[in-house]
Amino acid sequence: MGSWRFEAIGTHWEIETTDTLPHAARAEVTAEIERFDREWSRFRADSDVVRLGREGGSFASTDARAMLDAYRELSAATGGAVNPLVADSLEALGYDADYSLVAGEPVRAPEAWEHRLSWTDTEVTASAPALVDVGALGKGRLVDLVTEVLAPVPGDLVVDAGGDIRVRGAGVRIGLEHPYDPTKAIGVVEVRDQALCASAINRRAWGSGLHHVLDARTGLPVRTWAASWAWAPEAMTADAVATALFFDGGSEIAATWGVEWVRMSTDGRVQRSPGCPAELFVVVGDAHPSVQN
Repeated sequence: MGSWRFEAIGTHWEIETTDTLPHAARAEVTAEIERFDREWSRFRADSDVVRLGREGGSFASTDARAMLDAYRELSAATGGAVNPLVADSLEALGYDADYSLVAGEPVRAPEAWEHRLSWTDTEVTASAPALVDVGALGKGRLVDLVTEVLAPVPGDLVVDAGGDIRVRGAGVRIGLEHPYDPTKAIGVVEVRDQALCASAINRRAWGSGLHHVLDARTGLPVRTWAASWAWAPEAMTADAVATALFFDGGSEIAATWGVEWVRMSTDGRVQRSPGCPAELFVVVGDAHPSVQN
């Protein structure tokens, strides 16, 4: 089994293959990650979305349709809680390009974001300056793109980008990390020919009660749910649902998209979808579940 570890888009990646990846395949993966980051990262001054935030206008991207169509459905399902113009809200709380982590007053995201953004299969346009953040599903989208780049590589494949994982071939057993104790898991699942994505408030957290999962309607971090996990054929879909599960309407869009899931509340309650494939070490619905070591 070959294993390639590297850092990109602010997270740790690991790609496992049946045989060691050839240099040409690694170069293709690196180029695809760089292209996506150059277009969609709000953390680099030369990116297209940062220019869109300064000037408005448009930029070319083959990812626009897939991601923004999904955002439209997420926004409708969650009553506007998920919104691609949440970037200014995140920056107001200190999660900015400089990682200042100094919180100011919360800022609500624009409600009518679909009036400010338009998109096609190849382009996204802002009628006025608008800083886009695709954090609700962007990493999952990139995992899918990397998986596509590696389609010609024979054998089994695991692409893991900081917990957003897509598996091709042989099943991989993955623990569901407890959001308050990373030495423990609340369950385990075997992932085969599908994706598993997770989201948790202990990741990218700073200050007192501040973290990256915001309700766009208030500009404030969510308080009810602590972690979520979602399974789908594609990582972008799983990533999107893992975000939506922090809000009312999340379980409904998961059902609509055929996604299975688990989530844990901040007071320790655990819920799961009817067809959830995970073996859980907790009592579902228990306010204070015990976790096996």
